[in-house]
Amino acid sequence: MSDAPSPKELAGRTRDHRIEQAKSAIAKRLRHVRQHHPEGPFTLAALAERAGVSKRTLAQAESAQGSNLTIETLVKVASALGITRDAYFLDEQVFHEVNTELETLKELREQKVESVALRTSTPTSTLPPGSLEKLTGLLKGILDSATRAQDTLQELPPDSPGPLDENAS
Repeated sequence: MSDAPSPKELAGRTRDHRIEQAKSAIAKRLRHVRQHHPEGPFTLAALAERAGVSKRTLAQAESAQGSNLTIETLVKVASALGITRDAYFLDEQVFHEVNTELETLKELREQKVESVALRTSTPTSTLPPGSLEKLTGLLKGILDSATRAQDTLQELPPDSPGPLDENAS
């Protein structure tokens, strides 16, 4: 009789490993968004109240072993944070894309931007592939330019004429 695991036992171990990896990824992503959200950082209690879930559920989700979260709980937490892409906690690419968007939002808030009007010439509400990344890049460029201009203005001596003063004479 062999001590080697059966194919069924191997499949079970692989599945269990995948489950543990998913729990670990969810815990990591939940901690990240809680600490780095533009409106945060959030305590477990504050996020739990905002999402309508228990603090214990979130604490277990962030623990090393994780917990068996429901899809409903993940969607509630994501929605409470303004994240509409439900795969945020499970898909690495979506996680990075949404974090880039949240970072842009954070920069806009720091620059005191109150609103951005977006218009599209297409009747659909979805953007073509790659458009969101391009838009994010454009917004970052605008913010960088505004920051450089503000830094330049702050470096001018208080009694020096500004660009408008020179043209007025």
